[in-house]
Amino acid sequence: MDDLDPVIHAQARLRITSTLAALDADSSMSFPRLQELLDMTAGNLSTHLRKLEDAQYVTVEKTHHGRTPVTYLALSKTGRRAFEDYMETLRAMLGPHA
Repeated sequence: MDDLDPVIHAQARLRITSTLAALDADSSMSFPRLQELLDMTAGNLSTHLRKLEDAQYVTVEKTHHGRTPVTYLALSKTGRRAFEDYMETLRAMLGPHA
């Protein structure tokens, strides 16, 4: 049996990836909205997003809404596949009745 992906397995990163995985494949979420949903500090969220971005699991788009900078986050195709694999491995570990 495969091991669980250590990039996703950390609690904060699992929360991030599962939240972003709930979006449609072509959708994204703003940094402040994700921060609010997960009740994380900006610094903690940024640190975990950096690890996910380094693994190419998350895409980060920095843009402006008027004059205000806005950062949008989404799971990349690679990230979505990694999350699906993670969930499949977890289900296999838990067995058919979990």
